[in-house]
Amino acid sequence: MTRSRTSTIKSWHAHVYFNADSRDAALAFRQAVEQDLGAIIQLGRFHERPVGPHPQWSYQIAFEPAHFAAIVSWLVLNHGMLDIFVHPDTGDALGDHRDAAMWIGKSYPLNLDALSN
Repeated sequence: MTRSRTSTIKSWHAHVYFNADSRDAALAFRQAVEQDLGAIIQLGRFHERPVGPHPQWSYQIAFEPAHFAAIVSWLVLNHGMLDIFVHPDTGDALGDHRDAAMWIGKSYPLNLDALSN
């Protein structure tokens, strides 16, 4: 087995998935994320359509590796009905999304054809 160094992780991304029925919950969750974690995260755009490999509407929460435990713990405890896809950013988009990802809540098949290295 080939091992990778954790120093290859530049950042982490958590993609909060939602749809028309859960849009209000996603907005409320986004506000809670910003209120509780705003100093250590960056919020991405609120996409009301599938974007890239993501099959659902989504928005991104980006954060540094040093904050992984605190942020993912918060997401696990507070995600409610929303599903969240979490992956590292090592520069290998396909591998990061396919091989090194995790889900909070329900998982979805990704459109991996949208990724290129």
